[in-house]
Amino acid sequence: MQKLPLGIRTFEDIRSNDYLYVDKTEVICNMVSSGKVYFLSRPRRFGKSLLVSTLESLFTGRKELFGCLLKTYGKYSGEQFVDSLRRTMEAQ
Repeated sequence: MQKLPLGIRTFEDIRSNDYLYVDKTEVICNMVSSGKVYFLSRPRRFGKSLLVSTLESLFTGRKELFGCLLKTYGKYSGEQFVDSLRRTMEAQ
């Protein structure tokens, strides 16, 4: 049984130490690909830091942390997906 990530705020810690992680990469990919601006208004302890940490890992190319998560979503996987997102962001 996987450990619950109580008090863990970084995507790297969760993925590296085999904590339970609810895969939200599809939502994150859709959010980033849409090109809209988002205001993250959520109560305390609702994962804002984890979301930002996940985005940081995605955009810095830490594909080893994602393992099979990115491979299951969209037409891109791994490095191709990160490169596509970078090009999208640079074009805006």
